Amino acid sequence: MAQAVHDLATTPPELAELRHSIDNIDAAILHLLAERFKCTRKVGELKARLDLPPADPVREAQQIARLRSLAVTADLDPEFAEKFLGFLVREVIRHHEVIRADRA
Repeated sequence: MAQAVHDLATTPPELAELRHSIDNIDAAILHLLAERFKCTRKVGELKARLDLPPADPVREAQQIARLRSLAVTADLDPEFAEKFLGFLVREVIRHHEVIRADRA
């Protein structure tokens, strides 16, 4: 089945405007994630220097509870927020393990 291709001339203005907003939000999210990973890189370097483990289950549990609560307030599915945080935490731990290995 062929997928319909729309150009700007055939895209309803309201749809184009919403898509533009989504594109801007996506760009902002990526920039915020980049800033977050700059901070977590520093955390990983500090943990490696202090010989602390890459993962911190207590901190992770606190963050899950905090983000689930924020999700409810923001009218976002708390399960989604938890899954998203889980993805971020796994990536951060992977980075911390690489930093630790590089220092060894």
